[in-house]
Amino acid sequence: MTDEIALDFNHAFRMADVLVADGQIAGGVMADLQKIDVILGGMSDGDSADRWTRGALSTDEGWGQARRLARRALVAELGEWQQPLPKITVIQ
Repeated sequence: MTDEIALDFNHAFRMADVLVADGQIAGGVMADLQKIDVILGGMSDGDSADRWTRGALSTDEGWGQARRLARRALVAELGEWQQPLPKITVIQ
């Protein structure tokens, strides 16, 4: 489950430059997305298996930072967002 979150982010992040260029997302959001990418990349070394457990999603500081940055990016794009994030289903 946790690795799927990172993989889904990676797939979307690869399109972010195009979305900024097309004016579909604000350029300022890109800095937060880049920080998320760095955080997730830093969590992917060989000694970080414990950071990729379901429990780590709520306790690991890296996941906490990624959530805060993601919320800030969403607020920048959508306006103030006080509700839980919607459930997203990915069909492959």
